Amino acid sequence: MAVPDTAAEAGVPGPRPHTPPGGPTALQTLRALDTGPRGLTTEEAEARLARHGGNTLPTARQPSWPLRMWRSLRDPFTTVLFCLGLVSALVASWGTACVILALVVVSSVLRAHGEYRADRAGAALRDMVAGTASVQRRDDPGAEPRIREIPVDDLVPGDVVRLAPGALVPADVRLLKARGLTVHQAPLTGESAPVPKEPAEVPDGEGEGHLVFQGSSVASGSGTAVVLATGSDTRFAAVHGARQRRPESAFDRSVHGISWVLIRFMLLTPPLVLMANAAVRGRGLETLPFAVAVAVGLTPEMLPVIVTICLARGATLLARAHGVIVRRLPALHDLGAVDVLCVDKTGTLTRDRPAVDPDRTDPDALHWAGAAAWWTLQTAELTDPDPLDEALLAATGPEDWEAYDGVEALPFDPVRRLATAVVREPGTWGEHVLAVKGAVAEVLERCALDEEERDGLRKRADDLAGEGVRLLAVATARRTARTRAYTPADERGLTFRGYVAFTDAPADTAHAAVRALGERGVTVKVLTGDHPATATRVCRDVGIEPGEVVDGADIEHLTDERLGELADRTTVFARCTPEHKARVITALRGCGHTAGFLGDGVNDLPALRAADVGVCPAGGVDVARESAHVVLADKDLTALEHAVVAGRHSSANIASYLRITLSSNLGNVIAMLAAGLLLPFLPMLPPQVLVQNLCFDAAQLALAFDRPRPSALRRPTVLRPRPFLRFITGFGALGALADIATFGALALCLPGSLDLGDQQGFHAGWFTENLLTQALVMLLLRTGRHAAEGRAPGPVRWAATGLAAIGVLLPLTPLGPWLGVSGLPPLYYPLLAAILAAYALALVLLRRRAGQA
Repeated sequence: MAVPDTAAEAGVPGPRPHTPPGGPTALQTLRALDTGPRGLTTEEAEARLARHGGNTLPTARQPSWPLRMWRSLRDPFTTVLFCLGLVSALVASWGTACVILALVVVSSVLRAHGEYRADRAGAALRDMVAGTASVQRRDDPGAEPRIREIPVDDLVPGDVVRLAPGALVPADVRLLKARGLTVHQAPLTGESAPVPKEPAEVPDGEGEGHLVFQGSSVASGSGTAVVLATGSDTRFAAVHGARQRRPESAFDRSVHGISWVLIRFMLLTPPLVLMANAAVRGRGLETLPFAVAVAVGLTPEMLPVIVTICLARGATLLARAHGVIVRRLPALHDLGAVDVLCVDKTGTLTRDRPAVDPDRTDPDALHWAGAAAWWTLQTAELTDPDPLDEALLAATGPEDWEAYDGVEALPFDPVRRLATAVVREPGTWGEHVLAVKGAVAEVLERCALDEEERDGLRKRADDLAGEGVRLLAVATARRTARTRAYTPADERGLTFRGYVAFTDAPADTAHAAVRALGERGVTVKVLTGDHPATATRVCRDVGIEPGEVVDGADIEHLTDERLGELADRTTVFARCTPEHKARVITALRGCGHTAGFLGDGVNDLPALRAADVGVCPAGGVDVARESAHVVLADKDLTALEHAVVAGRHSSANIASYLRITLSSNLGNVIAMLAAGLLLPFLPMLPPQVLVQNLCFDAAQLALAFDRPRPSALRRPTVLRPRPFLRFITGFGALGALADIATFGALALCLPGSLDLGDQQGFHAGWFTENLLTQALVMLLLRTGRHAAEGRAPGPVRWAATGLAAIGVLLPLTPLGPWLGVSGLPPLYYPLLAAILAAYALALVLLRRRAGQA
């Protein structure tokens, strides 16, 4: 898609000037957009916003209800149900077909409604983290321009914007000025490495080095640019709809693994039932409706509905109560599964309000560091200083800054770990001074020192860091004045000036949050760029035992397997680069951990993308917020602990549904298959099976609103298919034994019930027993609270009570004959009560043995 460099292409009225072969000049572009280097006035911007619309990507229209219903049919369970209904209709089993169709419709309606509510909640959450842009505007034509933070949606062609490290590029822009600017443009080109960008008065051929596109993010440096295109006219809009979907989350993979195992069983069940009945009883296609009903009995058709309701409800409550915004619903489950949380030290364990420590700071170093901070901010046109520069400016004053004139700046970037301001002392026109500040190791490496001096300075840095302060090394160099731009290659042969020490007190909530996360089974690991001694001191202050600290340089040559072993037993990694952090998190995941990462800067971007769950505070840089799965209102571990609990709450209720429905259904299917082979008639008519399933499914919706017991929230929640299938097989077999015991009770109470004499009595007795055992399973296999509910029964208790009432009363109502069931003799009920009491006791004992209590 061509970038609008001219008025016609930009959609802004204006003359089309002569265009040089390489493309329009910067001045021609500004004239075509009817703007200038000072930007638009407020009135002009408002008029263009009204004419061109907001700077928003074209989004898909909200799907209609029929479309939502159609999409819900694509769920594998719903699709299998629908196919079974068609098979029933083809063999003229209209009752079975109608009940299956009712199940499909109910499931689809509930899922469509759940997705509608989730979409609304998601839109509201996205509005809470809407981005802003630094734009240069004037109140009127004669006024001086001012930098303002405005919503990205309000940008218009012709606006002049500032680009700073970590910012998302808000529109397609052309650079007017830049200082060491590099951008990540992987969303557009797939390039993983940052791409350098610089302004060009006359572009060189088809090159795009002077253009920066929406969807990119600033890796380092700064720039000033004019907006060429917004909204649907940007290049990003052209590829927005074709973006690849996110890979499946850990939750998606585990649920899908269980789902497809069950679907295979469902597809195998009808032919097995037909063959068994043909071989043993000589029955033909007349048993097909029963075979279909048995397959339907295995289906957890409410799974998509329960998952959507649990996750959407949890995300909404989390946002309201704690300001934690879940940007993708499955991430809430993954939060509950996190067992390792990696954090940076600064701003997470500390307050991120550093202050210069004058007792440990060299005065000459502070003077030069303050001048470098001020002139980097001015010459690089950065909108805001970072916390360390803020502390430097607070500790110095105009007498330090105004002693020089700013020439140029090389802003900080996380790979170089340095920032340089080039200044000129008044009256010395032939000389420039480079004031360099940055990480201790990087500055010392570039200083003209012998090894003995360098070792002495390193030892002094180690001693200071051991006292818990954060250090900034400062050096200078004098160079002959020149007009050619300075580069990182000029940061050599420096003269060391000293250290600036910063104190940053531990965050008020850090100690309590670390302890609470530990009690939840979450291990906190620290990945920091700071000195090992500084990291060790802070960790001990907040209750983290650092153990042996690993230096980032020590992991560079390790294989992934060795790094995984090291990461598993190490708590603190110091002097980490962005790539080190990402490798450690990837290694932890390779060891079977579910790893989360909390970060807020450009240097945290690789780690946020590598983690199972990336978490960013709302005050983080734009690109970090966009890459994160979860956004916190504050950079506070306490809020994250609440998010972990909310994730486990939702996951526990989903796991409850799967345990209850699958173990109960499997037990019924085993009993049906056994009875179908032993009895001269069908043990349960297809409509009875399907009505029973419909009642059970409706009751289980209450599980989405259950309150898990505290024990279910103390450990990470992970759905593992094999242990899960072992669990439902054991409890399913126990349910089948209860059903077979019921057959004995029916034979005692109704002597003709096991032959052709009293089919309705057999059907009624088993129908009642099935619903009562399902009500028991709902109460005893859930993760929800039991005695803690006290006098006010929760939704699950009410649902189970309603299910049991239907089981007892339905055979006595006028609907009973329609379903093929009749009233039962009084003797049956005490026998059934005894069977249910024994079944409940066996459930409790087996659950304790399985470790699920």
